[in-house]
Amino acid sequence: MHTADCAIVRALREPAGLVHASAGEWDVIIRQGRRADLLARLYWTLEHTRVLNALPDAWRAHLVSAQVIARKQASAVKWEVRKICQALANIGTPLILLKGAAYCVSGLTASQGRVFSDVDIMVPKACIDQVEAALKLHGWVATQHDAYDQRYYRTWMHEIPPLMHLKRQSVIDVHHAILPETARLKPDPADLLSAAQAIPGEPGLFTLAPADMVLHSASHLFCGEFEHGLRDLSDIDLLLREFGLIDGFWEELVPRAQHLDLARPLYYALRWAVQLFATPVPPSVLRELDKCTRPSAPLATLMNALLQRALAPDHASCRDALSAPARGLLYARAHWLRMPAHLLAYHLAHKALFPPVRQRIK
Repeated sequence: MHTADCAIVRALREPAGLVHASAGEWDVIIRQGRRADLLARLYWTLEHTRVLNALPDAWRAHLVSAQVIARKQASAVKWEVRKICQALANIGTPLILLKGAAYCVSGLTASQGRVFSDVDIMVPKACIDQVEAALKLHGWVATQHDAYDQRYYRTWMHEIPPLMHLKRQSVIDVHHAILPETARLKPDPADLLSAAQAIPGEPGLFTLAPADMVLHSASHLFCGEFEHGLRDLSDIDLLLREFGLIDGFWEELVPRAQHLDLARPLYYALRWAVQLFATPVPPSVLRELDKCTRPSAPLATLMNALLQRALAPDHASCRDALSAPARGLLYARAHWLRMPAHLLAYHLAHKALFPPVRQRIK
């Protein structure tokens, strides 16, 4: 099944049609939405388009339940961010929120119906040791105890190993860049930090600039894995709709992507946002991307076949015989984009010979 034909995608794109949906259609929408972490976003979409109250109580109850969970998570994220600020108060470094936490604390539309698994922050690499030490003093501990994994993160990656709070079990990912240092694409963290914008009413808290926020989300999705692919693409859709109203945003986006070496992820992000969510991207922007970074015809055909499966919810109603191979190939591609061949071979050999042992944090 093509992703555009998935029930949850059609529901988000054409919410008015749900008024006449059958019980069987609703059953599939709810199952797909739950797998894709998009049920709460569907609630917001239906409420925003004034369709929610026209739905039968039986189906609305599932959406309300998902929205209650999303609101609880949003409240928890804001609380966690306050605790992080307290922990880092004496370091004097700007604290940049990334992805879901940034959407939530800055009140962006992309925070609506958003669910979270952790809090992502970005700080200058020069401050990373101080930041880690301060967080540990306030109850966060490392989740990776294997010596190889510690070296993997600290030598090659764009973040330190995730930290989990001993009492609250909340997880923080502390970044000093948005892609690994060994990655083929190399956006300069200094450029991102210098363009960051303060969050009104939140002293010491920043987000990436609007164009950079879109580019980070695009690179995270299309240079990474697709476990939350459809949810992340929905984020991109909402970011583009909101930021597209800012004067100069569309004119700046492609040049900024080229400057940061992220034109190709942006190409995929805009194409698929338009295809699945009818995102109103100006045709001139798509043409500009075509000129500077359009993939070759064979590569475009292959990526289209892979992405139409990987972006679909991981649910039986969206799978075909090629879904698992497609996800596997994109998983391999993500690692290929992160590391040069010799390092990737070494990493995979180590993981094959010494599989990780799950450890409990006490």
